[in-house]
Amino acid sequence: MEQRISIITLGVKDIKKAQAFYDALGWKVASEDQAEQIVAYDLSGMTLALYPLEKLVEEAKVNVQSSGYSTITIAYNVRSDSEVDAVLKEAVTAGGKLVKPAEKVFWGGYSGYFADPDGNLWEVAHNPFSKLGPNGEFQWKGVG
Repeated sequence: MEQRISIITLGVKDIKKAQAFYDALGWKVASEDQAEQIVAYDLSGMTLALYPLEKLVEEAKVNVQSSGYSTITIAYNVRSDSEVDAVLKEAVTAGGKLVKPAEKVFWGGYSGYFADPDGNLWEVAHNPFSKLGPNGEFQWKGVG
């Protein structure tokens, strides 16, 4: 197995509401299939897909956790502390919920958390030790 991720699929309760949230963040839809009820956003080297939760649960043959937290956090790294604050504000304006305001963290960076309308947890972080590439590419020890 190659060391990569192709698609992250989020099971969502309301596909139209979820799409409206990501559209409000300024994301551009790469593919939208009304019949299959899937919306895809191409990212830097991978894709984020939105898919109805009930279909995902049925397809994967799993139970939905009742805790509301799936133990997965999606990280969005940015180039500065001020950009962390701006992205968190943008997410809340788009309909997300601020979970944890940004602050300096133990590893030397700056980060905060928001949840999208379906409760998916996003960390927005500036890691001064991992410089992003020109198109926002991230690698653990920095790009370049």
